[in-house]
This record gives sequence, structure tokens and C-alpha cells, in this order.
Amino acid sequence: MTRRYDQIIVIDIECTCWEGKTPPDMEHEIIEIGICPLRPDTGERLERRSILVKPQRSTVSAFCTQLTSLTQEQVDQGIPFADACTILEKQYRTRQRVWASYGDYDRQQFERQCAAWGVPYPFSPSHLNVKTLFTLIRALRHDVGMAQALEIMQIPLEGRHHRGDDDAWNVAQMLHLLLNERREMPHNGSHG
Repeated sequence: MTRRYDQIIVIDIECTCWEGKTPPDMEHEIIEIGICPLRPDTGERLERRSILVKPQRSTVSAFCTQLTSLTQEQVDQGIPFADACTILEKQYRTRQRVWASYGDYDRQQFERQCAAWGVPYPFSPSHLNVKTLFTLIRALRHDVGMAQALEIMQIPLEGRHHRGDDDAWNVAQMLHLLLNERREMPHNGSHG
């Protein structure tokens, strides 16, 4: 399969969550997939999309609604997880493109949920961890959360933090600016 570098598919997920410990009969599962395809050459963000996913093994807690604004009624209107993975693969060609998220949580949650549910993993192995990239390019001693990274970069947070489509949109902007910063850095030594 040919790798495509025309877009980086920026993903941000929201999952069922609880204040404190996970209830014994529940598990974290994806309830929203935020998608923002980014053109790495121009920095154009092509779309701001939210796919709501109907949970099968957990319910949306009051804490989760407070954090994400998503309610049980909203996610009940969502689509099955397997269908959401098919959309990623078919409409965004995620098996052929580099994909990115802020941190490793999104990648690990997709891997866990796909394995647990017997759903084919919808992404290529080319995952870009924007949190690590930010930490390295900015020469920080430790990583920071997405909202703090935006603040450090003086990027206003657009939309609502902890909504997948808004967070993917903001992370795509951050990634574009980080790639530009890297391009503009002086290069020491020769390449070859």
C-alpha cells in the first residue's frame, strides 16, 4: 500500500469516563471521534468533523457530560464503533496516511478497543505524537496538556476543550505551526 503525504489526519477522541475509579461493570470506550485533515504543505485545515459513537459497554456519567458536554441521549444517536472505523479508513484513507493526535492516549485507546471488539485497526503505523513533537521542538523538560501547549504557542483555543472536533481542529493548527517552526530552524552540519 502506497503511503500518502498529502494530508495528516488529526484525530482527537472523547471516551466514557468517571470521577475516580471506573465502575466494575464499565470500561472506557470511544464516544466521539474528532477529525481534522491537515495539508502539511499549506497548513490548511480541510474539515472539522465529529463522529458520535454509540457506547456498547458503558454509559455516559454526569462527570463525563460535565467534561465533554456529551450526554447519553446524544451518543445513543451515534453509530457503532466498527462503522466509525470504516469511515476513517474509506473517507480519510487512514491506513495510507500519517495520522496525529495530542499524546498517545488516542492511539492506545483505538488499539485496545479494536483488539477487544475484533474490529480491524483503521490506521497506518505512521502515528505522529504532537505532544512529544511540541516538547522536543520547544526543548521543554516535561510535556504539558493540550490547552497549556496552545497557551505557550499563543494560539487561542477555538471551540470547547474536550470535544473531539474542536480539539482536533486546535491540534491541527498547533501541528502546522510546529512543522513551520521546525522548517525555519537553522540546520547545523551537512545532510547526506
